[in-house]
Amino acid sequence: MNALVATNRNFKLAARLLGLDSKLEKSLLIPFREIKVECTIPKDDGTLATFVGFRIQHDNARGPMKGGIRYHPEVDPDEVNALAQLMTWKTAVANIPYGGAKGGIGCNPGELSKSELERLTRVFTQKIHDLIGIHTDVPAPDMGTGPQTMAWILDEYSKFHGHSPAVVTGKPIDLGGSLGRDAATGRGVLFATEALLNEHGKSISGQKFVIQGFGNVGSWAAQLIHEKGGKVVALSDITGAIKNSNGIDIPSLLKHVKENKGIKGFHGGDSIDPKSVLVEDCDILIPAALGGVINR
Repeated sequence: MNALVATNRNFKLAARLLGLDSKLEKSLLIPFREIKVECTIPKDDGTLATFVGFRIQHDNARGPMKGGIRYHPEVDPDEVNALAQLMTWKTAVANIPYGGAKGGIGCNPGELSKSELERLTRVFTQKIHDLIGIHTDVPAPDMGTGPQTMAWILDEYSKFHGHSPAVVTGKPIDLGGSLGRDAATGRGVLFATEALLNEHGKSISGQKFVIQGFGNVGSWAAQLIHEKGGKVVALSDITGAIKNSNGIDIPSLLKHVKENKGIKGFHGGDSIDPKSVLVEDCDILIPAALGGVINR
């Protein structure tokens, strides 16, 4: 089932439970604006490369639209549409005065140099600068992007509109970013897990965890769970997967990942097939990579 079909199904179920008017239901499903742009950049070797960028602005009824920008080979309009819609419901449920949006570029950031990524980000910003803004639509980091990407967007946007630090969130602290933003999503995973365990009279300490994904979210979740006494017994990222039934030494792994750009080659556990990480024995499974991984 594709991401948009799944999201629409969940929304329709919620609409029925709320007794929403069918006209309202229809208008809430259709995005406010869909943007699709061609981004052509010179690569470091002098050849030209073309990528397709998307920004879906779903709803601004409650305030400026808000949502991440992801760089990933599987970025497509349906996925971005689903994620934009989810941002609308998320900001509403959390009662934050924002709407929902999402964006992305279909590319493999691992195969692009830093200067190529900068050129790509700046071209994308040039194409959408008049459709984003402090009171319109505020991008944020997502998969494959981070504070550096936000800094490039902010700088490029400011060329057209003057210095506007509030046009993106998740930017570096030096440019007006928020303290704690880096860990925020992973910390949210910790809080949600604690809330769930509390309902069953349990705590993080002593529980066995498996985490799929060791990017910003997975690595922070692992670190914070480890600090609370949880035992992370298996982990995976795009480079490989490891397990250690006695618990993986997370601080050592973080150091290894920083130096080697991935889990692969870490000696504090046995190497396993990344596909099997979702079915490893544990108390709590945290999927912190792509969506749609839990199937029948």
